[in-house]
Amino acid sequence: MRARETVRKVIDIIRKPEMRILPGQLAFFLVLSLIPLLALVGAIGSSFGISIVGVKDALEKAVPEAVLNVLMPETINSTGLNFNVIVFFVAAFLLASNGAYSMIITSNEIYQTGSFGEIKRRAKAIIMTFIFVFLILFLFLVPAFGDLLVELVKLNIHNGRVAYAVQTIYNLAKYPISIFLLYFNIKLLYTLGPDQKVSSRSIIPGAIFTTIMWLISSRIYAFYVTYFSHYDLFYGSMSNLLVLLFWVYILSYIFTLGMSFNATGVLQETLEFRKIESKKKEE
Repeated sequence: MRARETVRKVIDIIRKPEMRILPGQLAFFLVLSLIPLLALVGAIGSSFGISIVGVKDALEKAVPEAVLNVLMPETINSTGLNFNVIVFFVAAFLLASNGAYSMIITSNEIYQTGSFGEIKRRAKAIIMTFIFVFLILFLFLVPAFGDLLVELVKLNIHNGRVAYAVQTIYNLAKYPISIFLLYFNIKLLYTLGPDQKVSSRSIIPGAIFTTIMWLISSRIYAFYVTYFSHYDLFYGSMSNLLVLLFWVYILSYIFTLGMSFNATGVLQETLEFRKIESKKKEE
């Protein structure tokens, strides 16, 4: 009976207009935020003599070209870190933080709470965007295409024992590290979302659900785009963007579902607290 009530509450929250819009906004702005961040990485790498084109050429042997062309376009290689690059990065990331900003607004709506000032909320959105982008890149490099990247590394290691050690360490550490990093950062995002304090216990269900589903969806996505996707037959040059957006949208939708699980717990605690307070007043 309680499980049925929880499912009903989750469905009611998902049906809210804000929750229906949030996954699409998160996906769009997360992809948008990848460009300035990778441009900054390219500029810093160029300052230290690291060629982004060389890195891309190496990754092309392991990662599907359609995805790699979006994450690391030819224009990402820079002459170095300068004032123009910094201004571009700051302006673009402020724009890209609108996805996290929408999450804050939605969290306030579903948790029925007030809000911080505009500056404080925008600063929080920028921090959350950095966390989101870190998680997307981590999912891309480890759970999604980590196996292929390790195989690429092994091909360039001529010592059999070292190659075996690299493979063994990766196999043992891949999922424990992935689960830890994803769970910790997802829980942090759920905590930062609403402009109010939320109990750690109330966001555990959503954090666990999102962590597990992100890992599963990343593996399914990597398998699909590696062996079955032929977007270029239908969408031409737009296929690169479509491939990445589709994956990030799935991750955003799962993240939004996790928010709804957390919200049911918070609302339940709020109702119980109000009942206790009303009983105290009656007494």
